[in-house]
Amino acid sequence: MQVKKWILATAFGFAISISMAQVKMPAPSPTQTIIQDFGIGKIELKYSRPVTKGRTVFGDLVPYNKIWRTGANGATSLKFSEPVEINGKKIDTGSYVLYTIPGIDSWEIIINKGISNWGIDGYKESEDVTRFKVNSMKMKTPVESLTMQFSDVKPETCELHIMWEKTAVAIPISTNFKDKVKMQLEDALQNGTKKPYWAAAQFYNEYEKNPAKALENCTKALDENPTAYWIWLYKAKIQQGMGDKEGAMASSKKSLELATQDKNDDYIKMNNDLMKKLK
Repeated sequence: MQVKKWILATAFGFAISISMAQVKMPAPSPTQTIIQDFGIGKIELKYSRPVTKGRTVFGDLVPYNKIWRTGANGATSLKFSEPVEINGKKIDTGSYVLYTIPGIDSWEIIINKGISNWGIDGYKESEDVTRFKVNSMKMKTPVESLTMQFSDVKPETCELHIMWEKTAVAIPISTNFKDKVKMQLEDALQNGTKKPYWAAAQFYNEYEKNPAKALENCTKALDENPTAYWIWLYKAKIQQGMGDKEGAMASSKKSLELATQDKNDDYIKMNNDLMKKLK
């Protein structure tokens, strides 16, 4: 009888341990992964987000003037699918670790190759790719969880913001994709079976600042797709910028006619607004 009770108790305890092992609790510092389109590539950021919980963060929980993993758990990582520049330093494609050294008025930013490091364990200064300082800013509204985000994202520049408690810093990132895109465009225009006239028109207008070449490609794009009212409007704006009001008016009227047929209110309004400026 005693043996039977022991077997039952053991089995019951085993069942409880299995049941407890299957319980999943929320992570105290949950991981966040952000993938940001940038230039002609992507930036992937992965970090863990500790919470203030009434504590003093900078100068206490995170000491000043000491290297920090910039988050909790494993080291914060950045992955670039295309080369970028950070503080004037070219960063090749690949994965890196983001370390910081918080200070009262400024932070030291470190991009490091130690992607397999756990936190700051294994950190080697010899693996630094770049190290520079940025000013820290005080926020009126406190941030409870460590928060990182990409802000002011433009084709060639963006900023990585780090915010926690009442402190924020911004890391400037830039990319130069124009040479690569220009080479691809010119090759496709010369050798491709499907000519990218519309992409070329936008590139030469917005990045090369060559409206004559942009207009030429716009016209060729419309020869292939004469009902594309968005291209007609784009052509009108190029002509306007070149001082050809008469040509711009004619292109905008064509765009308006086609947009009206397609019942596209946005383009109807944009054309009406442009024609008022051209009169």
